[in-house]
Amino acid sequence: MQAVKRRHWLLGLGLSMLMALPAHAADNATPDGLIKELSIEMLEAVKSDKAIQGGDFGRIQTLVESKVMPHVNFRRVTQTAVGRFWRQATPEQQEKLQKEFRTLLMRTYAGALSQVKDHQLAFRPLRAAPEETEVVVRTQVRGKGDPIQLDYRLEKGDKGWVIYDMNVLGIWLGDQYRTSFAQEISAVGIDGLIKTLSERNAKALAANPRG
Repeated sequence: MQAVKRRHWLLGLGLSMLMALPAHAADNATPDGLIKELSIEMLEAVKSDKAIQGGDFGRIQTLVESKVMPHVNFRRVTQTAVGRFWRQATPEQQEKLQKEFRTLLMRTYAGALSQVKDHQLAFRPLRAAPEETEVVVRTQVRGKGDPIQLDYRLEKGDKGWVIYDMNVLGIWLGDQYRTSFAQEISAVGIDGLIKTLSERNAKALAANPRG
């Protein structure tokens, strides 16, 4: 249980690096350059924003919608989590899954932002051939205790590099949810999963409107 909680917190830290961007757009010409810029500027933004430190969901959501989405292929993030059932979903269901899953992730990990204090990031050299269109950028989160590996999967599109998955403590984000989503779909169908996610998000909002 402790390992699961630790993984959730670290996934939150990694997601928060994508959530708290500055006003200008990040450079996505190179995959490691994109991750480095977003990560460093995230730490600076969080440390200077009291609302983010307090887990203000509205503040986080605004930043995500306006600054993060251009650098994340969230359709692929959701597709990875839903797995083989994605092809069975209608376009409308796919849009609803993306919407509810994104809200779930932001609410689940918003609390990690308030924990970002003295953590530092280290960036490992990118090992990829120039012609590759999918790469893994490896970083380390350093604070108290042993360094934690935090990796990002990126793909090269028409407008540069974008993120589509992340790994902490050996678990990729898509894998974290695939089994539970598959069980839910097998039991109640795709619409049932959408309903479950929607109800979880609504319950979380009612319990804590700020995050």
